[in-house]
Amino acid sequence: MTLDKLLEHEGKIALSYEFAGQKGKSITLHCYRAAGYTPGRPVVFVQHGMMRNGDDYRDFWIPAADRHDLLIVAPTFSDKDFPEAENYNNGMVLDSDGKPAPRESWIYHVPGEIAERLVAAGVMHEGCARIYGHSAGGQFLHRMVSTVGFGPFASVIAANAGWYSLPALDTDFPAGLRGIGLGEQGLRQLLESGLWIMAGQQDSDANADNLPSQPEALEQGPGRLHRARNYMAKGKAAAAALGCDFGWRITEVPGVAHDGCAMSQAAAGMWFEGGLPSAEVLAVGTGQVNA
Repeated sequence: MTLDKLLEHEGKIALSYEFAGQKGKSITLHCYRAAGYTPGRPVVFVQHGMMRNGDDYRDFWIPAADRHDLLIVAPTFSDKDFPEAENYNNGMVLDSDGKPAPRESWIYHVPGEIAERLVAAGVMHEGCARIYGHSAGGQFLHRMVSTVGFGPFASVIAANAGWYSLPALDTDFPAGLRGIGLGEQGLRQLLESGLWIMAGQQDSDANADNLPSQPEALEQGPGRLHRARNYMAKGKAAAAALGCDFGWRITEVPGVAHDGCAMSQAAAGMWFEGGLPSAEVLAVGTGQVNA
């Protein structure tokens, strides 16, 4: 089924997509087109967490889609074809020997490639796409920006990531950015970008389920909130050391822990309604999607 079918089908639809850089591996696009969506309206890409449940993450965005006439596209990387963190969170940047894989095979290219094809198919207009990711999806997105940039996306929100690739060229990827062909100019571009970090203020449990616990992650703080703050501090310090602008921002969401639904509502509010939703709206979050 081709991407232009999205304009013919209102509501939910799933499409199969193959990335040329990883032949034989299928990516499912869980999509939702609001009744009022037409090309030129915003398109929101959504990156799921480690549970690989792009259909749930698409559904978290349906209320916002219906309010604001959005198209939602959730690229879903199955655990079968993209197992473990190395093959999703870490973008397949390194091969099985820990060496850099060919750049064209990195799956951080996938969302941007899909967006470009949606433009070519007439489904969306250039400049209308934004992308949000939660948990492992937050890891995916901040590393995407670090390695291949924003691409066609007007805004990138990485929410409740478990740990971060610090903006350091003296620390190996994925803990830092050494060894993958990124130089000082690439680091400047990252630091000057508009990368948007979101963190639930209650996502601070050092013993939370699925919280990365390798030494490099523990050095970043006891919980996800602490690690988000640490990442921002490291970015600000790196920009000062390079003498470049620092474009990142952080939004802390009160009353929310590691909740994919609530954080989706928070991101939608910031993008389309001028601020965080009320506590009552955020409380609608399931509290069950913890990765």
